[in-house]
Amino acid sequence: MRHRSFTLKRAEGHRPTLTKEAFTRLFRVTARGATPSHFTSHKSPVTSHASPSHPHSAATRRYLPSGEIRYSIPPMLDLGYVRQHLDEIEKMLQNRGVALDLGPFREIDAERRKIIHSTEQMKAERNKTSDEIVQLKKAKQDASAILARMKEVSEEIKRNDERIAELDERLREFMLVIPNMPHPSVPVGHGAEDNREVRRWGAPPKFDFTPKPHWEIGETCGILDFDAAVKIAASRFAVYKGWGARLERAIANFFLDTHTHPEPEGHGYTEILPPFIVNTASLTGVGQLPKFAADMFHLEGTDLWLTPTSEVELTSLHRDETLDADELPLKVCAWTACFRSEAGAAGKDTRGIKRQHQFQKVEMFKFTRPDQSYDELESLVRNAEALLQKLGLHYRTMLLCTGDMGFASAKTYDIEVWLPSSGEFMEISSCSNTEAFQARRSGIRFKQKGGGKSEFVHTLNGSGLAVGRTWIAIVENYQQADGSIVIPEVLRPYMGTDRIPALSSPRKTQG
Repeated sequence: MRHRSFTLKRAEGHRPTLTKEAFTRLFRVTARGATPSHFTSHKSPVTSHASPSHPHSAATRRYLPSGEIRYSIPPMLDLGYVRQHLDEIEKMLQNRGVALDLGPFREIDAERRKIIHSTEQMKAERNKTSDEIVQLKKAKQDASAILARMKEVSEEIKRNDERIAELDERLREFMLVIPNMPHPSVPVGHGAEDNREVRRWGAPPKFDFTPKPHWEIGETCGILDFDAAVKIAASRFAVYKGWGARLERAIANFFLDTHTHPEPEGHGYTEILPPFIVNTASLTGVGQLPKFAADMFHLEGTDLWLTPTSEVELTSLHRDETLDADELPLKVCAWTACFRSEAGAAGKDTRGIKRQHQFQKVEMFKFTRPDQSYDELESLVRNAEALLQKLGLHYRTMLLCTGDMGFASAKTYDIEVWLPSSGEFMEISSCSNTEAFQARRSGIRFKQKGGGKSEFVHTLNGSGLAVGRTWIAIVENYQQADGSIVIPEVLRPYMGTDRIPALSSPRKTQG
């Protein structure tokens, strides 16, 4: 699921901005996992323009004396592409609602090119003079003056090379804050109000009573316990009990069985059960680090983090690999717990299980050739929609506009399910084509059997689905006047019952 907002630093008019002074410090992250205050984000991570540098390196991590971690990451966009398309990039930033001053890029790039030109001239002079020194020595003539001059030239070349390396690093850091170029089919807009509804399925259920929110139903049926969760951990956790725990497990098993069954009855994905703890290189490869450090849990004193989404693990299955073009598309899925600090969600959705520090999700993921990726995106969305149709849940599919889509996405569809208690739709899946963004940072390429140059794959991800939010939707849409919950038919073989009964005297818990 995508994160809901993207924030750099709020300027006048509430538009994200990045100052010239700020960008040079962007990717310093403390060992405890805090992001700089001027660059935080709640959207996950894109482009197909190849980078000549770092073709296979996912990330380089250096621990500084201050205790900071500094990342050298392959940029999203090729330097030559950025240089040649600055006007297009400025237009794209405007469409995304991101105020990013490209002046520092122009200044650094101009200085870099000037120094490179000067250094090449000095190296040519040094090479030419080397021949002259040889001739002078053969003729037993004094070459001390020329040697002294060449010593100065060599020292200046060394200083220039160091400066060029420093400027290269600053350019890479700057290019990392440039969002992906949206696909031409993405509507231009400022926020959720400009998203375009593509389709909807089903209709809201009709009740002859006032429908309750899921936390009240959970209390009535004795299947949610928030007080116990606080004792065990903290707020924004939940304990599922009895039929509630079985429903969570049933939903996940139904999703996995549907995704992994061969086509056409199923979706033909290969199931993966990855670690729930990931390293810095994996997180950097997908774009979660350094940008989302404040929204994750870091294991102090280690290079490890609790996974925020199995998109991280599934991408890194093939990090630093070159795949066979004939194997593509590769389709994998995984059920994992996901962990997020919800640093930017203070006061939002504090009741119930909609926004938790820990939640379970089934993720769909694809590695494709560039020419396949947009057809595969449509297929990915249909796979997610099929689950909701089988569950009989009313939903709509939205094409996100430029101002609401994720930083790294080239195109995103959100699928939103109906919640009767609030009379509104809730996001339950987000399906994105990231094009070559993650592949470039993670070093994932493909090559045709006949040879030729390798290319970056395109990667696609989508929730299929968020288990906890599906639990919410089922409980609310299938609630009954007597407090019980009817089980959707497709889940009954997993549940062993057709109904979760209400307790006669439910115990009060804090939602």
